[in-house]
Amino acid sequence: MNIFYNTLFYFQKHGYYVCQRIAERLGIRAKVVRTTFMYLTFVTLGFGFALYLFIVFVMRIKDLLHTKRSSVFDL
Repeated sequence: MNIFYNTLFYFQKHGYYVCQRIAERLGIRAKVVRTTFMYLTFVTLGFGFALYLFIVFVMRIKDLLHTKRSSVFDL
C-alpha cells in the first residue's frame, strides 16, 4: 500500500495540474476530479488517460498563446 501512496504523491507533485485547474474552474475540490479521471480510465480501458493527455496538450497551447498584456501604466 505504501508504493501506491508514493506513486500517487509523485503524480500529484510532478503532474501537469490539469485536475487542479479543472477543479478551480468548476469550483470543486481537485480530489474529486482526480478520482473521476481514475475511474474513467479503469472503466473505459485507457480513454480517461488519453483524454487527460489531450487536455494537457490543449492547456499548454492555451498558456502559450494567451499572454497577459501589460498595462499602459506599466511602461
